[in-house]
Amino acid sequence: MQLVGTYYDGETADPKSVICLIRGNAVAGFLEVKDVVLDHKIAYWPLDSLVPVPARKGELHLSSTSAPAGARLIFREQEVAEQAHRQLPMLSRFHRRRRARQFRTITLASAALASVIGAYLFGVPLLAGRIVALIPPETETGFGEKIVVQMASALQEQGGLQLCDSNPESIANQAIQRFAREAVAGTGTPFEVNIAVAANSIPNAFALPGGQAFYFKGLLAQTRTADEFAGVMAHEIGHVVNRDGMKQLVASAGTGLLVGFVLGDITGISIAAGLGTALIETSFSREAERKADAFALGVAQRLSFDPTGLADLLERIAEDDANSRAFALLSTHPLTQERRAALENMEPADVAVSPAFSQTQWQAIKNMCGNDRTDKIKAKGG
Repeated sequence: MQLVGTYYDGETADPKSVICLIRGNAVAGFLEVKDVVLDHKIAYWPLDSLVPVPARKGELHLSSTSAPAGARLIFREQEVAEQAHRQLPMLSRFHRRRRARQFRTITLASAALASVIGAYLFGVPLLAGRIVALIPPETETGFGEKIVVQMASALQEQGGLQLCDSNPESIANQAIQRFAREAVAGTGTPFEVNIAVAANSIPNAFALPGGQAFYFKGLLAQTRTADEFAGVMAHEIGHVVNRDGMKQLVASAGTGLLVGFVLGDITGISIAAGLGTALIETSFSREAERKADAFALGVAQRLSFDPTGLADLLERIAEDDANSRAFALLSTHPLTQERRAALENMEPADVAVSPAFSQTQWQAIKNMCGNDRTDKIKAKGG
């Protein structure tokens, strides 16, 4: 049966009306292409060289591996295209093989994508500690400074990060910074810890990459003793020393943060700022919390104050289930059974203990946010 179509030789743009005849069989046969106008044969395409190429619905376009790359046989009539398919069963086999290759390609691509996602979700967090060790301290400090600015804006409705007392020479600030210096003494940390009491109504305390830590007014109102305050701050300083905030950023931002770091810390700082609020809305890992608790215990023993203050505060606010669900400190520093047991087993060192702050200092700290007196935070780089 003759197949009427159009032929392009792949070298010129001139179409030729042709008649195609199938000669021989699928193994040793060929497709004879005959010019209708000039009435002579212009091409012989071996049947096993035929390759279907993309075409509009109802049409059949063929090329041949033995012909120039642009050579085409086009059967535009749907009936002729269907006849060609019936007479050329190798085309159906080709379609099946191509679909199988496409399926394998999609399967391999999906597996590769799953591997990339898996590496991002699990590999990067697992390697966060090693990655952070490669980040210079000054770079981490830069991240922290940008995060403070971003967070101050994001938390504006609750009071932002306005300082309750911006006078560095006040009794309260002098006592807090003295405590911070003594807490990190001998740790080898490259960061100078700066603890600020902020007039924010959220009951929380947290540390940021690079050494900045905050104790919110909402939590200070729930804090009864100097040792409770000291225990919480020693815990947060532990996160600074262990660089947990930076590890959290690396685990959350993944390779994007590292690309920014490599490209001069421009993109990376933008990413860090975008993740700022996430640092106080998500919790650290159990291991990070355990290490920060252990650090707080070590500070308490070294400075000779009662280390159970942190446990007392967390235990007290956890007694009321309704309150604990909304209590920010518990949501970001969850009191797991393991952690509860460890905190309950904290024992003072075999030396006489005394409050972390004198009565005068503690009263000054408790009254830092009194009368709603606030001063806007002067964030570095802000």
